[in-house]
Amino acid sequence: MSVSEGIMAGLLAGTLMAAVAEIGYRVGLLRSSLLLIDGSFAARRLGREARTWTVYALGLPVHLATSASFGLVYAGLAHWLDFDVTAPGIIALYVAVLWLSMLCVALPVAGQGFLGRRIGHFAWMEQLVLHVVFGAGFWWALDII
Repeated sequence: MSVSEGIMAGLLAGTLMAAVAEIGYRVGLLRSSLLLIDGSFAARRLGREARTWTVYALGLPVHLATSASFGLVYAGLAHWLDFDVTAPGIIALYVAVLWLSMLCVALPVAGQGFLGRRIGHFAWMEQLVLHVVFGAGFWWALDII
């Protein structure tokens, strides 16, 4: 697996994840949008007013850059540890680590509290579903790239 393949798989999986999150948020199935979380965080860090268009304009590239970096890290781990990059169990383990990192690091840093409690009591479950989508998209993308 090349670095570019990892980055492309991360971008494809991140795009799918963002689309599912945004649709779920807009139809009321999810209480949060990844693009809004990422964009609000970026706007605060830049000292910008968090208008809707600004938040989305910042949130999309932040989310995609993060997704690409996850693909890059996966490619690096695959090179270093020499494993089958399309093995579902390995992808599931990697995405589980990403999910736990989201709950314990990213959401608190973004101002959503530990496990995303400011979003709601079931933010952990919403994030689990979204990370399963990311994992499935990543597996699919690795298969077609």
